Amino acid sequence: MVELSVLPPADLSETVVLRVLATTDMHMKLLPHDYLAGRPCGRGSLAQVASLVERHRRTARNTLLVDNGDFLQGTPLGDVAALSGGRDHPAIAAMNLMGYDAAAIGNHDFAFGLDVLQSAARQARFPLLAANLRVRGRADFPRYAILRKQVLSETGRPVTLRIGLVGFLPPQTTAWDRDLAEQMTCDDILATAQRVVPHMRAEGADLVIALAHSGISPRPAPPGAENVAAELAALDGIDAIVAGHTHEVFPGTATLAAGVDATHGTLCSKPAVMPGFGGSHLGVIELSMARNGSAWRLTRATSHCEPVGDHLPPAPAVLRAVAPSHRLTLSHLGTRIGSSEQRISSYFSLVGIDPALTLVNMAQRWFVRRSLRGTALEGAPVLSAAAPFRAGGRGGPFHYTDVSAGRLRLGNLTDIYSFPNRICALPVSGAELGGWLERSASLFNQITPGGPDQPLADPRFPAYQFDVIEDLRWRIDLSQPAGFTADGAATGSSRIRDLTWRGRPVGNSDRFVLATNSYRLAEYGLFAGLTTGKTLAVPPGPQTRDVIRNYLRQRRRVSIDPAPAWQFAPMPGTSVLFETGPAGLPLLPRAVARLGRRMEHVCQTDRGFALVRLYL
Repeated sequence: MVELSVLPPADLSETVVLRVLATTDMHMKLLPHDYLAGRPCGRGSLAQVASLVERHRRTARNTLLVDNGDFLQGTPLGDVAALSGGRDHPAIAAMNLMGYDAAAIGNHDFAFGLDVLQSAARQARFPLLAANLRVRGRADFPRYAILRKQVLSETGRPVTLRIGLVGFLPPQTTAWDRDLAEQMTCDDILATAQRVVPHMRAEGADLVIALAHSGISPRPAPPGAENVAAELAALDGIDAIVAGHTHEVFPGTATLAAGVDATHGTLCSKPAVMPGFGGSHLGVIELSMARNGSAWRLTRATSHCEPVGDHLPPAPAVLRAVAPSHRLTLSHLGTRIGSSEQRISSYFSLVGIDPALTLVNMAQRWFVRRSLRGTALEGAPVLSAAAPFRAGGRGGPFHYTDVSAGRLRLGNLTDIYSFPNRICALPVSGAELGGWLERSASLFNQITPGGPDQPLADPRFPAYQFDVIEDLRWRIDLSQPAGFTADGAATGSSRIRDLTWRGRPVGNSDRFVLATNSYRLAEYGLFAGLTTGKTLAVPPGPQTRDVIRNYLRQRRRVSIDPAPAWQFAPMPGTSVLFETGPAGLPLLPRAVARLGRRMEHVCQTDRGFALVRLYL
């Protein structure tokens, strides 16, 4: 914790110290329980955060508790809550109990539609804020709130502090879901802040805190940028920032860009926090406010994040509040849907072996073929694309799909396919298939031939962008630069080699139908150049999880032991390193046999991952 001098000392008549406690990206991790593994898990939860919040309230004169969005979706608990239309929502019940003062809305809070979100908002005893959101035909969510909070000065005198809270969400929220784009618009964060913050000051806000469901980018922000927390801090009138969306922890250890001090926890010299995700951390900003006459000024600030884990017991009151929904969720997840002859896991997804993806693609292709019956595209070759949602990364060494052989239940299905996307399909050419795979292959770093132990994956590139297309075969030439940046900008490079379908080369003019999910139809991002404006062969239909469930019920028993759809092009004398979960190491010999490449376990990293060496 490092102090930030904001103003020099002055002749000040009153001082108030306000401790701002912040959560972000809770993603329905309300209890210390892993629904996918079916066992307790103390690596962070809202119930444990509640215990930490109470500790702070006992030691601080004045506290403010805020959330920064993405609290309604992320675990089966949220899926089951959405089935009732969001009535008696357990997340809102817990947050009400904890005494939240305000929350921003995040992009994933729209995952189950506007009705569920607005139902949750009606239950909340705190405002849900979204300054840059406009809803068509319905009441908007409030842009900001100015709380008249009774606080105690350092001398023990009660005084009133007018605290301004404003919420922002990524402008891409509507572009990521075509249905949302028909119902609402989402404006540029910075342009909105420049309009709204002066109004807040004019209405008497003594202090303005931005709840920005937006990350910290190392690159300058163009208009409409997704991650602009640092640029937001640079605006006049904003005193502190709660950032989020990218699931990182700030303050941290690295300086990302000009104006970003990740050691001291400041953005453009203003205090800021980003407290991880899933209740992994609690953000703490302590602000010293001094009054000279009628005006309050910020004189000193500190910021840090406190880890949440097994050392923190869950708050009994939150456990009781969530218990009915927890029991209902466990019962729902226990429903049997089929069986598998093999273990289904994603530990080696990034080197080409992922039976979970194979199962998703089998189900998607089955559904699309049935949907094309009686249409002009009946009989067209159907391919299917899917990406690993649980493949480590920022989620940590336990964030992998892992389903034992034998009976499959609904809880396993959520492990295999985590998001409430909907299935769809579009006609594509052979050239477009190549472009699709080039985008996916951009996840990997460029590798120098002959060099040892080079990092394989670019940590800035999320694994959920790494699509594998079933029924094709191809090689990835890592000696070449990535063909695309993570936001979809082409570099002119090419890595995909020897692309074939059923043993014959794929020509640029060849025609296929590609099964995919509704998220891929976004008008922004990596795949937008291939999907925007396309006439769909199959419009967005049921949730992909429901399609997989129906496929398993029809098959009853599946056998998934896939040959890799792709491999890296050989690079003699070259090795790369990649991370996987330690629980996947017993599968390493089988992965070696399937790949026909030498791999070996190297060590365990300080983050708890198993580090594996692959010889190219």
